[in-house]
Parts: sequence; C-alpha cells; structure tokens
Amino acid sequence: MIGERLETMLDNCPVFEPGTVWLVGAGPGDPGYLTVNALRALQQADAVLHDALIDGRILDLARPGAERIYSGKRAGEHAIDRDAVSARMIALARQGRRVLRLKGGDPMVFGRGGEEMLNLAEAGIPFRIVPGVTAGLAAMAVATIPATIRDVNRAVVLATGHAASEAEETDWAALARLGQPLVLYMALRRIDRIAGALIAGGMAAETPLAVISSATRSDEDILVSTLGTVSRDRKRHPIEPPAVVVVGEIVNLRQRLLSLAPAFAGALA
Repeated sequence: MIGERLETMLDNCPVFEPGTVWLVGAGPGDPGYLTVNALRALQQADAVLHDALIDGRILDLARPGAERIYSGKRAGEHAIDRDAVSARMIALARQGRRVLRLKGGDPMVFGRGGEEMLNLAEAGIPFRIVPGVTAGLAAMAVATIPATIRDVNRAVVLATGHAASEAEETDWAALARLGQPLVLYMALRRIDRIAGALIAGGMAAETPLAVISSATRSDEDILVSTLGTVSRDRKRHPIEPPAVVVVGEIVNLRQRLLSLAPAFAGALA
C-alpha cells in the first residue's frame, strides 16, 4: 500500500522536460532527507552535474544510463570554474537533454543556486528550483540543538565563514552585536579567526559553540565547546569539514538533554 502511494506521489511530480535544467537540493547527506521531487528528478534526468559531497547512495538513485558529471570541490582543491559549470549546463540543455544540477543541502543557501539561476535565465534556458533540506538547520536538528527556543532567541542568523578576500570578510562585530545564534557554513578552517572576531565584537568568550561534522552521515562527529576554547578543544578533539558551526545559547539545550536523559547519551553523543 505504501509503495503504491509513493508511486502515485512520484507520478504527480512535475515532469522534467527535455531541454530544461533543474537546480535540486540533495539535503544534508543521508538519502532519507531527499524530497520526493528530488527523487523524481533523479529518475528522469539525462545528465546529473553533482557536487563533491553528494552521497553515492543518492547518485545511485539516478536513472540508469544518466550521465554523471562531477562539478564540485572539496576544501583544499582548486576552485571549480563556476562559469564553466553554467556553460556546461546550458550546452547540455541546448542538446535537448534533461539536466539536473544536484547540490548538497539547499541550492539557494550558500549553494550558488542564485548565480546559476541567473546564468540560465540570461541564456534563455527554462529551469526549475527544487529546494532541499538546508544542511545548517538539519545539522542542528540531528544534534538536538534547536534553531529557536522560547525565551532564548527570537532569530537565527545563517552566515558563511568563507571569505575569498579581505573585502568579502563578514562584519563579525555586527553579527556579534545582534545577540542571536549564528549558524556558520564553511567556517571550520577559519574558526579561530572568526571566534576571535566575535569576541572582539562583544560576544562573551563563554558563549557556547558546537561543530557538527558530516551531519546525518554514519561518520557524524560533534564537538561542543565555547568561543574562547574552541581552538584548544579542536586539538583535543580533531574534527574535519564538511561541518556546520553553531554559536549561541541554543547549544546548551543539547548538554541539558544529555544530563536529563542519560539513557540516550549514546544516541546524542
């Protein structure tokens, strides 16, 4: 019965027309966080241009015979020419192919989906956006850190920790003055500098901080620390990208849950 209902849902998804490009979010990692629309897109696509962190199990859901094209980068690799990626999508679409641009998380949250959408529009290529579960919010949820909690915060800020140049550096002092939790993408390699800037901007050194690596995957790792001690704690507990960094009092709820529910400590640790 469930299988029949799922098939009905898939049949009612939008049709992936030849000559179009879909920008699709694959979620935070585990295939269980794929949306039905994303699954249907994989089953219809002729070419899948995918980022580095897409789980192989997700790629295996693609239609047999679909071309897989690596179009991402990992930290430390040479930068991918984004214009070349857009040009490739446009060329494939003009060949009449159904082109799926598959990105981790949500393509519109630090995934360059906006830039690629503009490139497609300027080239006259029809496109569709398929949102995904954004990695920052999913990472917190699976780590039992709420994005919002009553009497603690009234907002949450998503920001990138990556800066290609000094001119692009985030105004960390301005974010520190907001007094709201920060969810930082691509920040781990610069976390010492960012933590120092937030403290200099007025955040207390004792502000809780969590690093969530490989969220939702079998190798997920979590480090709980503070702004003032994260540099030291990372030496004690090495943790690597891909990771989301959460800064703010919302991190304390995880520790409270561990103390209140020791039976679940293994699942939450």
